[in-house]
Amino acid sequence: MAMILKWFISKFYTVSVAIFLSLISLSINGQEKEKIVDNFNYSKYDKRVKKYRTRWEKLLPTHSKLQFAGNMGFLSQGIGWDYGKNDRWETDVMFGFLPKFDSDCAKITFTLKQNYIPWCFDLGDKFSVAPLTCGMYANTLFGDEFWVKQPDRYPDGYYEISTKIRFNIFLGQYFTYKIDKNRRFLAKQVTFFYELSVCDLHLFSAISNDYLKLKDYLSLSFGLKFKWF
Repeated sequence: MAMILKWFISKFYTVSVAIFLSLISLSINGQEKEKIVDNFNYSKYDKRVKKYRTRWEKLLPTHSKLQFAGNMGFLSQGIGWDYGKNDRWETDVMFGFLPKFDSDCAKITFTLKQNYIPWCFDLGDKFSVAPLTCGMYANTLFGDEFWVKQPDRYPDGYYEISTKIRFNIFLGQYFTYKIDKNRRFLAKQVTFFYELSVCDLHLFSAISNDYLKLKDYLSLSFGLKFKWF
């Protein structure tokens, strides 16, 4: 199992780099074609095709993320999309790795994450800060020992919450460095972020147990965001 996980992780990072380079090529080619199209007068059909292609190009991911902890694994990596006014919204898809610790084997996690950045302020030409980021995410563990619906071997109502899917809410901050155009290679911005999160199970425990302290149910995580476009 350990060998399979090592193979999976190595392949995952290799595929991620390959996808990233392919997306850059597609984006550059799409931008060059758009400039050429803008210099000519085309029929309604041609304009409709151009609009159709532009919509598909919007599906290309705009950034990648690497995150440590956060109830989604020891280390997680994924891609995401920036959209909305001033790119205030983000949607991320991430895979994570969880070492076995006291369990029988290591595990892979999957996370779907939604972020909102209400404010962002420039600190000169190269730096910016988002004093508040917030959002929610759902994550799951791959493995037969986890379940969504309580197995028949347990009495009705014994487990009221799924052991396979966790829902989380978080607050955090972004600190961004804007890379000079002449020095860009894989990204135009690099963002360091941290988050304080809590999952549904820990939140229910905190509400029903007054003796629990913040450190007992809050999770601190750190990460890096690489914005490509």
